[in-house]
Amino acid sequence: MATEVLLPKLGFSMNEGLLAEWLVADGGQAVEGEPLFALESDKSTNEVESPATGTLKILKQIGDTYEVGTILATIE
Repeated sequence: MATEVLLPKLGFSMNEGLLAEWLVADGGQAVEGEPLFALESDKSTNEVESPATGTLKILKQIGDTYEVGTILATIE
């Protein structure tokens, strides 16, 4: 079963974030607890850890802003 990679809420007032960089390539091996992507919010840039181990399938591209809870990728 695939694990959804969601855009997390990093601060109390955060409603959206900019997907700045994928740190694992599409089709690459994501490792639970390791950095998966960089997310820019109003105040900072944060690396977000992978929620699971498996093959990454990217659904959303870098450079765009997405709402909190958006499915960015899946890991199978």
